[in-house]
Amino acid sequence: MQVFQDWNQKVKKTFNATSNEVVLTVTEAGNLLGLSKDQMKTYVDKSTLTKVPIMRSVHRYLLLKKEIDELLER
Repeated sequence: MQVFQDWNQKVKKTFNATSNEVVLTVTEAGNLLGLSKDQMKTYVDKSTLTKVPIMRSVHRYLLLKKEIDELLER
């Protein structure tokens, strides 16, 4: 039986395997900061965090883990 894998997680896994940068999904980053997915999207826009675009998707993106780690250190 095939196990369902969230599309965002699949993209993240592929990106992390082929890049020097480690990324998080918007949901994961929001959970670390105690924000919902929608709140995190607003926070990303206000804080001008780096959005790593996902091919073939205008509205989806990943976030750099190092930027989220810096926010957590503050």
